[in-house]
Amino acid sequence: MNSKILISFSLIIILSGCSLFRPSPNKLFKRAVKNQPYDVIIVPGVPFEGTEWTMAMRGRVIWASYLIKKGIAKNVIFSGGAVYTPYVEARIMALYAEQLGVPKEKIILEEKAEHSTENIYNSYWLAKEMGFTKIAVATDMFQSKLLMGFTNRRFKLPIAHIPFVVDTLKTIHDVNPVIDPSSAKVDNFKSIVETQTKRYRWRGTRGKNIKFRKE
Repeated sequence: MNSKILISFSLIIILSGCSLFRPSPNKLFKRAVKNQPYDVIIVPGVPFEGTEWTMAMRGRVIWASYLIKKGIAKNVIFSGGAVYTPYVEARIMALYAEQLGVPKEKIILEEKAEHSTENIYNSYWLAKEMGFTKIAVATDMFQSKLLMGFTNRRFKLPIAHIPFVVDTLKTIHDVNPVIDPSSAKVDNFKSIVETQTKRYRWRGTRGKNIKFRKE
């Protein structure tokens, strides 16, 4: 693990000790272990620039792989379209996950979401349509905290949160998978910055552009 990642993880550890992250990732993980297995975990997307994954994507994909391999989750939905770059985020994460040993048949793609609230909403309905009833969100603690209110009030089925535990990720060394991202690249791409106003994007971030379905 390189020095930049170690520094970033150390910062997360320090911040996770404050009251902002309650319940703590460790407590949520213990709860998840007690209630395992989950039918599916939802992993929100991260932009990919075409060269290598960011620390945010790295953490989310490695954590998803860990949860699958430990049997805490049976399947994973990677969610995210080509939003800020011409690469479909869900496809990129899936390619990395396969290199980490996650079986392809356990990977499900949701390729339309443009915001984190849409990652959850679209994936929730996809999970329901596939007959899954035990659902969790697996991402970093920052995003998980921001999404807890949304997941608690919007859905009939409960959605658990399993944010990654930094101490666990720190034990996973020398993980540098190499992928060919060409299959995830779309033609005639336009960034969301070009197609949507800043106000409309802000509404999307808060889930205000979602056309909610009745359950």
